[in-house]
Amino acid sequence: MKKTLENRLAYLYSGELFSIIIFVPTSYLINYAFPNLQLYSLYSFWVSFILLEFLLLQGTIYWYIKLKRLRNETNSITPIKIVRQLHNLKIMNMIIIVITIIVFAFDLIKWYPSLPFGLTITFFIYIFAILEFINYFYVQLSYNVSGIKDLLRSRKLKNSCINKDFKRIKKLEF
Repeated sequence: MKKTLENRLAYLYSGELFSIIIFVPTSYLINYAFPNLQLYSLYSFWVSFILLEFLLLQGTIYWYIKLKRLRNETNSITPIKIVRQLHNLKIMNMIIIVITIIVFAFDLIKWYPSLPFGLTITFFIYIFAILEFINYFYVQLSYNVSGIKDLLRSRKLKNSCINKDFKRIKKLEF
């Protein structure tokens, strides 16, 4: 059981870390190969991209901490200090999400009427970042095959691990 959980946490940690690393050169290559997209000229691209990378970094650190605790202390319970920091990051993430909407409006005004197609790609990056935010801080959105079977059976999304940590801490504080 411990080994299965350890493998799962290592998979989550390494997957998030790989995404952070690979997205940077990918964005560069796309911008280089398709300069007419004008990605790097869009403020909304930068804010959306940084939001996504910031969320992935939070996920990487979260899964790493859980993995490290499991290996060193035989449990993967997130320390209270980390959960409080995650709660503060949740608020910061929501602020950045709102700021990104404002930056999109700015780009729309700036580039109208000749809106670059890169704005559409940027919008999808933004949506992906919001889905990552929901996946980390509210409900689990990604499932493996057995998880999908459970989801179909229960017809209810699971709370995210961070959300469970928030609820655990809330119980301890009152």
